[in-house]
Amino acid sequence: MYYCYFESPLGKLLLAGNKLLESLHFPLGKTRVEPGKDWICSKEKFMDALFQLEAYFKGELTRFNLELNVSGTDFQKKVWQELVKIPYGETISYAELAKRIGNPNASRAVGMANGKNPISIIVPCHRVIGKNGSLTGFGGGLEVKKNLLEFEKRNKKRRFNK
Repeated sequence: MYYCYFESPLGKLLLAGNKLLESLHFPLGKTRVEPGKDWICSKEKFMDALFQLEAYFKGELTRFNLELNVSGTDFQKKVWQELVKIPYGETISYAELAKRIGNPNASRAVGMANGKNPISIIVPCHRVIGKNGSLTGFGGGLEVKKNLLEFEKRNKKRRFNK
């Protein structure tokens, strides 16, 4: 397994994978991970991801274009594929996401799949919120989710008011 770090406004993000990016972890929260003893540090393996993350945090990139290697069930992958369709700076509810994957009664299962997303930010699970507009669980912590959503809304407004 290869890994590297990306210094973001949210803290030091850990990127990991073999041939392709497989996971992105926050410095705090329930998804926090430390590199294994046998992992190899290699920024070269993740140059595209690092470049795009830098552009995203500068407000220059609104949609990632990376080849990823995500492991999950067919249901989880279906949810994650739908996440990347949520427009930058916008949010939808878990119920809406369930409808979009053709299973309107699966809000809870969609929430669980969303929580298992291994590549946050790039696969934007932070854009899914509670039906009443509340911020609900996020692997990097609710403060990080709030900051990501506010950043995108501010940047979107700035980009369109030029």
